[in-house]
Amino acid sequence: MPGRKVFVVGVGMTKFEKPGKVDWDYPQMAKQAGERALADACISYDDVEQIAVGYCYGDSTCGQRAVYELGMTGKPIYNVNNNCATGSTALFMAKQFIEGNLCDCAMALGFEKMERGSLGSKFMDRTNPMDKHIMASMELKEFAPAPPAAQIFGNAGREHMEKFGTKPETFAKIAYKNHKNSVNNPYSQFRDEYSLDQIKGAPEVYAPLTKLQCCPTSDGSACAILASEDFVKKHGLEGQAVELVGMAMATDTPGVFKDKSLRKIAGSDMTALASQSVYKQSGLGPNDVDVVELHDCFSANELITYEGLGLCKEGEAEKFVENGDNDYGGKVVVNPSGGLISKGHPLGATGLAQCAEMCWQLRGEAGKRQVKDAKVAMSHNLGLGGAAVVTMYKRPEEWRNKPMKRKVSLGEGVPASKL
Repeated sequence: MPGRKVFVVGVGMTKFEKPGKVDWDYPQMAKQAGERALADACISYDDVEQIAVGYCYGDSTCGQRAVYELGMTGKPIYNVNNNCATGSTALFMAKQFIEGNLCDCAMALGFEKMERGSLGSKFMDRTNPMDKHIMASMELKEFAPAPPAAQIFGNAGREHMEKFGTKPETFAKIAYKNHKNSVNNPYSQFRDEYSLDQIKGAPEVYAPLTKLQCCPTSDGSACAILASEDFVKKHGLEGQAVELVGMAMATDTPGVFKDKSLRKIAGSDMTALASQSVYKQSGLGPNDVDVVELHDCFSANELITYEGLGLCKEGEAEKFVENGDNDYGGKVVVNPSGGLISKGHPLGATGLAQCAEMCWQLRGEAGKRQVKDAKVAMSHNLGLGGAAVVTMYKRPEEWRNKPMKRKVSLGEGVPASKL
């Protein structure tokens, strides 16, 4: 059922960092991202009526501990954990609060303080939520001495290779693009450009994936302020408001365990289901999208996600890459921020960092990574186990020429005077 229109009126994030590099904890990360988003929205924390906070690694009510750095207003705070889709899940909840007329202004905040190295299970005395996915994968491919996540997404890439003849080099080209794009992103954990040979020649994690085709663990936070149309007008925020014209979450379908598909085990069904719902809600299609931030936890997932989102037909992802349709000058610019592969992946913050990038792009504030004449943006955030959240963004045409209320944009980074 369609509800009230919902707009993003402010975004903010920290730089994503290698775990342990910066002497900070999650409350400090969250405070920095939250204060930047509130300043961008030109409101105070007192104006926020509902708060959804996403994180995966932390005790219960870490959300409250983090948000209390911004103020203690007695307003509802919800703690959200949905694996790597946590940030977008918090965003989806905040949107529904406004859409359902529960409030006029909501905050979605995400953060993560992570350990170095590959992800692993924390609770060894109970059922692993991925047990059935792993078993389904092992029926098709022998379990190897490699990180489980790399195997699940690497196997999805292998299936694409076996079924459609996709070459290993194609996955490397995706990573090459994302590392190159991150050079222009001041919030990115890594800002190094690599040659294609360097990416192909990096240590192998799980074929066809090399180290430079895998996202790192990261510390960081991101935040978005959402508002109703009445709130936008009352506070004079029309000039910077970005409408969430479509948003959907999908979870695993029965085919994950029945169809013997390594791509479905990696979430391709969820992606397709969520994106189809968003296209229907928004009245827009994949050909209308100018810029995308998608969940490239591994280069193989970016490749299968092109098809899941309908950016190209099934089996044509390699052609999509070879033609340069996934980058500047092509059909749609994918991961101008550098994506998870280079920007980093603090689980609870990733989906909200995608939201920030999409808003900066549509507001024309992304600097050297700006996509020319970007009118429609889409984000895709996926968590195994599973959940996929797809979001469509667009600035209302009738407000496009209105001035922005905020004085300084942080889309190109934080000015030295603000550090």
